[in-house]
Amino acid sequence: MIRVLVSLSTAAALAAALLIVAPARAADTLLIEDWSKQPEGKTGIPEGWKGQSWGSPKYDFRVETADGHKVLHLKSDGDSSAIVKEVKVDVAAWPIIEWTWRVVKLPAGGDARKSATDDEAAQIYVVFPRFPSAVRSRVIAYIWDTTAPVGSVFKSEKTGTVTYVVVRSGPADLNKWLTERRNVLEDYKKIYGENPSEEVGVISVLIDSNDTRSSAEAFVGAILFRKP
Repeated sequence: MIRVLVSLSTAAALAAALLIVAPARAADTLLIEDWSKQPEGKTGIPEGWKGQSWGSPKYDFRVETADGHKVLHLKSDGDSSAIVKEVKVDVAAWPIIEWTWRVVKLPAGGDARKSATDDEAAQIYVVFPRFPSAVRSRVIAYIWDTTAPVGSVFKSEKTGTVTYVVVRSGPADLNKWLTERRNVLEDYKKIYGENPSEEVGVISVLIDSNDTRSSAEAFVGAILFRKP
């Protein structure tokens, strides 16, 4: 057995590697990104993704290898940076979103409940596009917040199309690789009171510290959807 054959430090390393590796490509998974085909060492927007269209982002993003697997390393120093990827996901068939992440530094004073402190170290946006997108699209934002309690669900004061779902909060789990799973279909029905009439059209990865004029740092591993 592994616990007999390896040291505690080796076991810890193996556990971390298992958390960030992309799951096997099975018929019940739909991969969005696992960074495996991305070049390492280049700072900026990863291949196959696009940048945001607002503000002055620094895009301090870099694909790196951690515990034998490629991940996206995100940093923010007083800026807000987001990357988006166009997708096509029917959440009736693929309702579960899964991702891995590790937050290293939270933006000091961040609290997504207030527009003046709306900074988060890591965010995964699931976008249901509607026309015109600026006012009608529906966005579920899964976040790691500095202050807002886990389980909180609330509208962004900045953007009426975005609803925050606080998946992690505070420093308790900093520097740990964590795997998250959310039933997007169920979250959508709870938030909007109905089934979605459109497919997921965009996945976005974000980090920001501009409102609090602080800094933040995180890593994001594989992002995928699963069948029930």
